[in-house]
Amino acid sequence: MYLLNGFIIGLTASIPLGPVGLICIQKTLNGRLKNGILSGLGAASADTFFAIVAAFGISAVHNFIETQQLYLRITGGVILIGLGLKFFLTNPAIQIRKQRNRGNSLWADFVSVFVLTLSNPLTVFVFGAVFAGFGIIPDNSTWFEMSELVFGIFIGASTWWLVLVSTVNVFRYKFRLRRLWWMNKIMGLIITAFGLLAIVSVLFLKII
Repeated sequence: MYLLNGFIIGLTASIPLGPVGLICIQKTLNGRLKNGILSGLGAASADTFFAIVAAFGISAVHNFIETQQLYLRITGGVILIGLGLKFFLTNPAIQIRKQRNRGNSLWADFVSVFVLTLSNPLTVFVFGAVFAGFGIIPDNSTWFEMSELVFGIFIGASTWWLVLVSTVNVFRYKFRLRRLWWMNKIMGLIITAFGLLAIVSVLFLKII
């Protein structure tokens, strides 16, 4: 039961297509399927980390996230702007040629999305609210049951990212280089806008 609940939570929490989803899609289009998969696993791993903090009540980490959330959001905004500009300036023809001539930066794809997802500290409070609101973790829950719940969240989130990037990969060959060029421009602008919005919202909150 805990595993199933976790799977459903992880799946539904990952479905909304925000900037992380756009980045995973674009990494799949610019690279290969495994680039998209590793990027998705980075997001799933970060969500799982937040679920662990919420489920086990790790006070030190929770307090750090709560007190430093403005700086974390600024960091996330900067990363989004950097990735958005990178996509905007990327020439798909050159990128595809590079992918064929050298190994893929899979580790970099995983880490960049992992860090970006971690920079959104509100996620831990979302998981905490879900756990409390739906009574998913009763007071008498054991560590094994909570571990089962967290593992289910990781499986659910990973399943979504695997389905998403695999679907994108199926249709990637229908895109001509000219279309990929335009998609890089559009996706890059959207992701950059997300980053600017994140930074502006933080500065606005500080002024208030």
